[in-house]
Parts: sequence; structure tokens; C-alpha cells
Amino acid sequence: MAADPAIAIRKAVPADSASIATLIGALLHEIMQAIGTPAFDFNHAEASAQLRHFIASERCFVFVASDPASQQDIGCLSLNENHAVYAGGSFGTIMELYVGPAFRGHSVGAMLLDAASAFGTERGWKRLEVATPPLPQFERSLAFYTREGFAVTGGRKLKRSL
Repeated sequence: MAADPAIAIRKAVPADSASIATLIGALLHEIMQAIGTPAFDFNHAEASAQLRHFIASERCFVFVASDPASQQDIGCLSLNENHAVYAGGSFGTIMELYVGPAFRGHSVGAMLLDAASAFGTERGWKRLEVATPPLPQFERSLAFYTREGFAVTGGRKLKRSL
């Protein structure tokens, strides 16, 4: 499907934090529904404060998709800059990508990925990476990323709390 020319993509500023937190909260809620486990402890006020700090200090970069007709933010993509020998230098890792259900299938996700790719190219990144859980519930996400030019590289995302 062709991209909707009315959708605007912008790089987030700290003032966008509350809206982005709402979108990420919706993403986490959808993930928990899909896996049937309360995997995230989401607090909107805390998330908004964290995002404000991350964006202001450039610890995280966020792109926001807005619908001018409704004057609402409808999607977001957050990414971090990383550095590794295996990646050939600096690269970006997509941490969250969310598009509201009413706007899925309208190329909003692809537009956010294009903005992240252009940003990464400007910063001299070698690539973008993203992880999706190796679960049947996330096959649609895997298909989306594959369609957008990502290749499966193996491995699983693990965590260790500190």
C-alpha cells in the first residue's frame, strides 16, 4: 500500500514525551495481551519523565508519526546508538516501534523506518537492528521487518536485571 502523504514524520523533542509514552504504553499492552503475561510494569508518568530525559540528552532518538486530520500522534519509533566490532562500527537498535491499529496497513511503519534509516545514515551508522520475540504471536512483526529489508541474523534477546 502506498504511503499516506498526509502523515507527517518528525524527530521528537522533549515536549513530545507524554504523547510518546502513551503510544509505547499501548505497544506494551498489546505485547502483554499477545503473550498472556504481565511482562511490563508500565507507569505513564515515569515513562514520560524517562523519555523527556532520554530525548533531551540524546540517549535515545525517537521519531513520531502524526495525522494532521485528527491532530494526533499515531505512531513512534525509538532507537539507540550502539557500537560494536561485529557490526563494523556504530549502528542503531530499534527499541520500540508502534503504529495505532487504525493506521496499520497505511505504510506508517515503513515511513518511520525510512526516517530512522535516513537519520542513521547521517550519523554514519552501518546498519539498523531490531529484535522480535521468537513466538508465533509475533510472526506479523517478523514479516513486516523482512518486507522492509531486515534479515534474520539468529539469536534471541535475553535480559539480566541489575
